[in-house]
Amino acid sequence: MRIASAVVAGGLVLGAAACGEAPDDDNNAGGDGGKKYSACMVTDVGGVDDKSFNASAWKGLQEAQKENDNIEIKNVQSKAEADYEVNLTGFVNQQCDFILAVGGLMSDATKAAAEKNPNQQFGLVDANPGVSNVYPMQFDTAQAAFQAGYLAAGMSKTGKVGTYGAIPIPPVTIFMDGFADGVAYYNTAKSKNVQVLGWDKATQKGSFTNDFVKQDEGKKVSDALVAQGADIVMPVAGGAGLGTTAAAKASGGKYSVVWVDIDGCDSTPDCSAILTTVVKNIPDAVKEAVLKAAGGEKLQSTPGFVGTLANNGVSIAPYHDFDSKVPADLKAEVDKIKTDIAAGTITVTSKAQPTK
Repeated sequence: MRIASAVVAGGLVLGAAACGEAPDDDNNAGGDGGKKYSACMVTDVGGVDDKSFNASAWKGLQEAQKENDNIEIKNVQSKAEADYEVNLTGFVNQQCDFILAVGGLMSDATKAAAEKNPNQQFGLVDANPGVSNVYPMQFDTAQAAFQAGYLAAGMSKTGKVGTYGAIPIPPVTIFMDGFADGVAYYNTAKSKNVQVLGWDKATQKGSFTNDFVKQDEGKKVSDALVAQGADIVMPVAGGAGLGTTAAAKASGGKYSVVWVDIDGCDSTPDCSAILTTVVKNIPDAVKEAVLKAAGGEKLQSTPGFVGTLANNGVSIAPYHDFDSKVPADLKAEVDKIKTDIAAGTITVTSKAQPTK
């Protein structure tokens, strides 16, 4: 889920590869002259300042560098999907030790670059192309979205909640599946009939913006869900979802939002409208991978890393402005769901779940 960068990077030519310019290039150039371990990140089209996956991954690299000052980090921003493999190859030509690709849409390009450069260590957020030199970092967000769905069902006054995505790809629909199942679990537990608008898990059909950036498209889709009665909406659409949070904030409490990826109270200006966030802990996954690799450890492509509630790879964010509005018993039930999912007492399933 991506939010468009406010600054579009300029191009620079590196051998045969055209790469974007890194705005936050922390190179540690003034070190002791010894060999640095270089960790180089290629963003998808959302850019490094997307308040979502790319920003999270870059934060992970920055935190790895803080812990080990022998690590040198840099990034290049892709302007179009055609840039992905070109930019990855550019970093191969620069002899980066670790090359990180961000986002499920980069899977094919990463696979192609990795197969052409079998001795190069790659990492990939949100997909697993099944190549031995690509370390996949994936997240079972259905688990945390299940909690959010239960919470939303418990907080809804209209008995209708909604969700929509950008495009129907696994890193998007996994949130929607978990959310729908959490609502269904609430209905069973409480003998209620809260409806989910915008997604049918059984048919895998629902509402989509077909865009990760355009806020007016997000607002258009959520306006339709609200018009049908939804008073809580979960956009899984990157920057397009900001159209929903802004409209919810302006609605004066008519409806609220469940955000995704990074705590919406840290990443959007619309905290007052955000009930909670289904969080992917990308920074820690990336930080751990880079620190291990810089320390000489071989990163195993199988099983790679799968973030779950049990290992804190996914979670729901604090309730922030809604903390006093969420009943204590509902908070306790949501907490117990986390415990039960982590223990295997509740099983969460989605066709989009990463393989473990």
